[in-house]
Amino acid sequence: MLHNSLAIFSFLLVFMAITSTAQLPPVLDTDGQPLRRGVEYYIKPAITDVAGNLTLKSRSNAPCPLYVGQEPIASTNIGLPVTFTPIVAGEDIIEESMGFNVVFQASSTCITSTQWRVDEMESATGRRFVGVGNDNGPTGIFRIDRNNGVYNIVWCPEMVGRPRCGSAGILVEDGVRLLALDGNAFPFEFVKA
Repeated sequence: MLHNSLAIFSFLLVFMAITSTAQLPPVLDTDGQPLRRGVEYYIKPAITDVAGNLTLKSRSNAPCPLYVGQEPIASTNIGLPVTFTPIVAGEDIIEESMGFNVVFQASSTCITSTQWRVDEMESATGRRFVGVGNDNGPTGIFRIDRNNGVYNIVWCPEMVGRPRCGSAGILVEDGVRLLALDGNAFPFEFVKA
């Protein structure tokens, strides 16, 4: 009996070692190339004729703060490029389900960083908007998951406790399409700038 227990334990150790060192699949851009640290990409809907690429948007006619939103479908603006920075030092390829920070490669009129962050839940909508601003904490950690052949942007920080994770979707507010959590996930794809 002890021999069988040792054999099972040894097998489990080997299995855990193999699975912990296995690489996750890379997230691919529209050219089939892996997303890379520091390279600029546009994030666009994987569904055509819905709206444009992601960009900075304001809400309620107030110029600040700024939020992540979409260009209207009829807009001539192509949105703003972003860069991804894995939270694991030395990683250069963005893999599925890997934590990273996202930063728009643009200046903000609100004199703040353009790193993505997640706001507190709004009582009116029951949703959390994705904004930008100075944030070095876990609220700025995102990942990309593949679901039914399409990519979804997910916020689920690696922190102590049970964070309330959420997939990014679109919430239309006064005609403005804004990125928000806690609703239906929206499919995205990534185009090298």
